Amino acid sequence: MTWIVQNLWLIPVLPIFASAVAALLRQRSRILAAALAIGSLAVSFLLSLCAFAHVLANHGADQVLTFNFRWFQFGNEWLQLGWMLDPLTAVMLVMVSFVGLLIFIYSLGYMAHDENFTRFFCFMALFAGAMLGVVIANSLLLLFMCWEIVGLTSYLLIGFWYHKPEAAAAAKKAFITTRIGDLAFLLGMVWLYAKTGTLLFYNAGAGCLESSALTHLVAQTAVFGLTLSTAIGILIFCGAAGKSGQVPLHVWLPDAMEGPTPVSALIHAATMVAAGVFLIARIYPLMSAHAGISLTPTIALQVVTWVGAITAIFGAIIAVAQFDIKRILAYSTISQLGYMMMGLGVGGVAVGMFHLITHAFFKALLFLGAGSVIHGCNGEQDIRRMGGLRKYMPITFAAYAAGMLALCGFPFFFSGFWSKDEILHAAHNWSISQAPFYMAAFGALLTAFYMTRQVYYIFAGTSRSSEESHDLSHATSHPHESPAVMTVPLVILATFAVLLGFIGTPAWPWFQSFLGGNRAVFSLAAFFAAGIIPIMFSSSLLVFLGLGLGWIFYGRRPIVSAAAPDPLGKLQPQLYSVLNHAFFVDALYGATLIRLNTLWSSICDWLDQWVWNGAVQTVSYLVLVVAWLDNFFDASVVNSGFDEGCEGVSRGGQLLSLLQGGQVQSYMRIIGCALIALTLFLLWGVRQ
Repeated sequence: MTWIVQNLWLIPVLPIFASAVAALLRQRSRILAAALAIGSLAVSFLLSLCAFAHVLANHGADQVLTFNFRWFQFGNEWLQLGWMLDPLTAVMLVMVSFVGLLIFIYSLGYMAHDENFTRFFCFMALFAGAMLGVVIANSLLLLFMCWEIVGLTSYLLIGFWYHKPEAAAAAKKAFITTRIGDLAFLLGMVWLYAKTGTLLFYNAGAGCLESSALTHLVAQTAVFGLTLSTAIGILIFCGAAGKSGQVPLHVWLPDAMEGPTPVSALIHAATMVAAGVFLIARIYPLMSAHAGISLTPTIALQVVTWVGAITAIFGAIIAVAQFDIKRILAYSTISQLGYMMMGLGVGGVAVGMFHLITHAFFKALLFLGAGSVIHGCNGEQDIRRMGGLRKYMPITFAAYAAGMLALCGFPFFFSGFWSKDEILHAAHNWSISQAPFYMAAFGALLTAFYMTRQVYYIFAGTSRSSEESHDLSHATSHPHESPAVMTVPLVILATFAVLLGFIGTPAWPWFQSFLGGNRAVFSLAAFFAAGIIPIMFSSSLLVFLGLGLGWIFYGRRPIVSAAAPDPLGKLQPQLYSVLNHAFFVDALYGATLIRLNTLWSSICDWLDQWVWNGAVQTVSYLVLVVAWLDNFFDASVVNSGFDEGCEGVSRGGQLLSLLQGGQVQSYMRIIGCALIALTLFLLWGVRQ
């Protein structure tokens, strides 16, 4: 076993240790806190590169290297934890640490004037370390522990500006919503342990993802005729759906925009939302396990596919009617996460993970670009009050345009095109139904449209920042380009948003081959495989159609006023209002689930006060009565008789004490009197 496998634990522990040290620092230790966070993640990135290089050098050999150890014993059983290194782990480690490092560096500029700068980097380091722990875990229990730390830090970071009621509410909403999914995840994990006796993924043939355990799981039937592996897989998927914002547990993700923009970038690109997709990729052998040889996808993968397809189109439809720059990107993230889940369901690990990796770079770019825009516009987030920023912020505009085209899937030159097309191709060949393909295709059209709309609102036309501003400072200060510490990460991410897709083209499917343990072969003939060219042509046509519709609605006639109605909204105001309010899902939850929960809590409160508390009060009163009777009997009966007996003994003792005065003269008198009495008695007896 090589040193990198044995010391893989250092990759997550270093940022966690930096977070622990930063937690002990004073608020004015800003430079030290930032240095600890950035330095620790930089070292983690270097170690991740070493791990990646090791996997690359040994490609085709043993694909899974593990290090397991005993944690604690209960009865005769030992609970084991461990970490692992395989191609999936190696890729994720490099992505999380590298993108996270760029976001950390960007934060130096974005959070420079925040009074809680030190606390921010403390939380960010813990967040990154927890996600890296999720990636390396070879135990579902260890993964779940790191998973919950990710949930905790997301709560702390979303509510970082806790003085804002919206931020505090968003943090609670994110924490509670994801806990709903995590409860199902926990049940699935416990069920898996009960049936296999282990939570290690790989353990020399005895892991829960290895053939012996999977054979045992698919041979048993759970509820509704589902195999045990499928039932457990669906429960674990619920946890992934919560973390990755899948319908209907998506409601927390748009509100997470209340946190600082670097937090949004970290959550939506490299860490939290990616954790759910990664979890399904990690347990894919469990999700896809069949009782025999079958080409039909399992029920678990069908659930993943349909939920992903619905989420992809749902988020895209809502995004066309949003005006907050970050909220548009948030619904875009929901949509793209749906694509990733659908890719896992219809095409396997490589298909879904390729889009996850490319999305991590261009979505981090878009969020950081949005942060640069917000920074340059003095905190403004409403795209209606922007406009004309291209001339004020040329670097941000160029980088943002690259991210926008990558997200839209602009043909050939941007990474999103290749990863999205692979999902579309797999969905087109799905044996169950063609519906997810058409849903994904329509989502691609909407993606190009709403991103074109956003770019025209922000960068085209003339500045509208002085109109109806919430802050008078907006009317007197011009937009400005962000400092180099913020723009350099944008340029680096933009470069990867363009180039990264070329590692997964049909002609050179290096990424897919790497995850599958094969060697990639370059061949232009692969483009002429069945269905490749038609899918590429159709998706390109949809992208151009979306870009064209965006230009027709928002580019042909520049937006001149912040108060002007949205051109698309004028066509169908009522429908547009429904989309703007996200189909009123939050209101629906408020009127149903939350109201039901409130009613149930009121019932529980009534039961607590009048039933359970009444029963407790009744028992307490009975106890008080018994205590009063006991006290009365003790005081009036027992104590009275005992006290009188004690007083009699005391009086007898007092009388006897008179005979024990301690004076010899008294004793002599008594003896003399007794002698006289004895003499008289004897004389009386003789006389008789």
